[in-house]
Amino acid sequence: MDEEAARQIEQVIGYKFSNRNLLYKAFTHSSAVDNRFLSNERLEFFGDSVLAVVICQTLFERFPGYLEGDLTKIKSMLVSRRTCAQVAKQLGLQKFLKVGKGMVSSRALSGSLAAGLLEAVIAAIHIDSGYKAAHSFILRIFASLIDQVDAEQAQGNFKSLLQQHAQQQFNATPVYELLDEKGPDHDKCFEAEAVVAEHHFPSAWGTNKKEAEQKAAFNALVELGILEGAFADIEVGLSSVEGRKGEKSSQTQKA
Repeated sequence: MDEEAARQIEQVIGYKFSNRNLLYKAFTHSSAVDNRFLSNERLEFFGDSVLAVVICQTLFERFPGYLEGDLTKIKSMLVSRRTCAQVAKQLGLQKFLKVGKGMVSSRALSGSLAAGLLEAVIAAIHIDSGYKAAHSFILRIFASLIDQVDAEQAQGNFKSLLQQHAQQQFNATPVYELLDEKGPDHDKCFEAEAVVAEHHFPSAWGTNKKEAEQKAAFNALVELGILEGAFADIEVGLSSVEGRKGEKSSQTQKA
């Protein structure tokens, strides 16, 4: 990596390294070196934990009304490989990653490799300047996703927002259809979908009918472009968690 590329990376991430060797290692994949200790693998390992700590602390402080289960679900989605890859792609980091010849056109560059790269950068910043610098970097690049969680809590009623938009744009009122329910009586999960002007939007799972309808309304708002899609992966992930929970409960009941 030349000096110009290093300068561009520092400009993109908003951080200037005291030790440029950390930056070089963070952007070196194991496929590009003979000795894996010269790659970003160890940094990736460290950065994964730093990211988790910062996100956990942030969620704990910003959402005092969320219980442990809710915080865990949101945290799991925020620090997932998919989300990290998305953030890295938005920053354009993967184009600077040094990889072996066989990996240049690999789809993994925009997936797992991009996610690992972001974690390596986080670790490199932490080692270079400490927790405070890494903390600031993480909050800056994850700001839109965390704000979307905050917006969900503040806005609260996605059904009202969808109804308002549907009436204005389609002269129609949303209808919510219950598609499925699973689990024992004391621990049921429900699947619902929003229908506007005969258009069926992606369904969602909830621990009760109201929650399922709210999440279904959220899915409709994302598809309609009313809410930013950046948080869609997280919300859909939460819905799938509820879905798997329902399936597990159903299996347990049958057993």
